[in-house]
This record gives sequence, C-alpha cells and structure tokens, in this order.
Amino acid sequence: MNFLALVGRAFIKFLGVTGRLSIFTTLSVSHCFRPPFFMRLLMKQMIEIGYYSLPVVGLTTIFAGMVLALQSYTGFSRFGAEGAVASVVIISITRELGPVLAGLMVAGRVGASMAAEIGTMRVTEQIDALKTLSTNPFKYLIAPRIIAGLLMLPLLVFVGDIIGVFGGYIVGVYKLGFNPANYISSTWEHFEMIDLLSGLVKAAVFGLIISIMGCYHGYNSKGGAQGVGAATTNAVVSASILILTFNYILTELFFATTPS
Repeated sequence: MNFLALVGRAFIKFLGVTGRLSIFTTLSVSHCFRPPFFMRLLMKQMIEIGYYSLPVVGLTTIFAGMVLALQSYTGFSRFGAEGAVASVVIISITRELGPVLAGLMVAGRVGASMAAEIGTMRVTEQIDALKTLSTNPFKYLIAPRIIAGLLMLPLLVFVGDIIGVFGGYIVGVYKLGFNPANYISSTWEHFEMIDLLSGLVKAAVFGLIISIMGCYHGYNSKGGAQGVGAATTNAVVSASILILTFNYILTELFFATTPS
C-alpha cells in the first residue's frame, strides 16, 4: 500500500505541474496577440536570442557537418557508396541536426538566462512591483520572449543549416578528395524543400518550448538564490527533454511512412 500511495502522490503531482504549465502557456500565448506591445523589449529579446546565439550555433553546426561527412564516408566506403556523402549531409542537417543542435544550444544559453532573470525578479519582488504599477508581467516580461523565440529560432536554424552543409563541403572536398562541382551538384540534386521547411517548423516549436520553459520556471521560482539556481537548472533540463520529444513527434508527422 505504501508503494501505491507513493505512485499516486507522484501521479497527482505530475498532473498538478502539467495543469499549471498548461494554464501558464495559454495565458502567455494569448498575451502575444493582444495589445499593448512592448516593441523595444521585443527587439532586445530578438537580439539576445538571435544575434548573440549565432556564434555558438554556427560553431556547433559546422563541426556537426564536418563530422557527419567524415563518418558517412567511413561507413559508405565499406559498400562502395562514397558518392552518397553529400546527400546524407544535406538531408541530416536540414531535417534533424540543424534544428535539434540549435535548439539544445539555445536552451542552454537563452533558457537559463530567462529563468535566472525572471527568477531573480520574482524572489526580489520586482514582479509584484510591476503588478502594483498596473503593468501585466505576462505582457512586459513573457510575451516579448515568446515572440522573439518563435521568430529567431527559425532564422538561427536556417543560417545553421547553411553553415553545417558548408562544413560537410569542406571535409568532402579538402579532406576526402571529392570534386567540388560534383559535390555541389549532388547536394542540390538531393535537396528538397520539405526537408528545409520541416526543420524550420521544428525550430519554431523549439523556440516556443525554450521560451515557455525559461519563463515558467523563472516566474514560479521561490526560495531566494537557491530557488533561482534550481529554476535555471529545471528550465534547461525540461526544455532539452521536450525538444527531443517534440523532435520525434514532428518527424513522425512530416515523414511518417507505413510499412508495406
């Protein structure tokens, strides 16, 4: 009976967290479509999420493309299919590696920053001061971050896709000895718009997840500096898990095939 009680308490706690997160998400998204809009704060968040995250996303994707080309060549050479390296790089980067790696990097950088900033405002009662001044915290703090995440993650992923494919080109041409014209021709031949669009849709969903998780854990933090630290950790971990979970769900929706 003690075991069943433990399972029941855990399940009830999970339902409570899910309900609070659902209400928070609904309120946050609804405020994104209702005036007033704080354009200055929105532009600040777009620069913070997009421009300042570009170096880490670029470094991650270029080395991912380089490693992917190298490992693909090693595997395909056993079957005499070395010419498929370019197609594997373009499909893997645009469909999976670009969105997922960019999402995880931004979750670690921006999600933690959001949770720490809003969490500090919560424990120092600055959010309560905003309410006293008749300023809605969802409008002022959360909506600009959600809109910026939705807009900037697809742009980051698009740039990351280009950089990642270029990394594969560098290794393929200068390390593995492919003909540059043939490599580029093979890349364009196997490029499909659905691969790019699916990656950009994933990026928009990941941007929403990162923003929601960072704001939610920061907004509900308590317990002083220790609580802010826990909120930061929880924001990064939960965002990373949800990114990987929704990556599978979206891949299933875009590319599901029925066995013959």
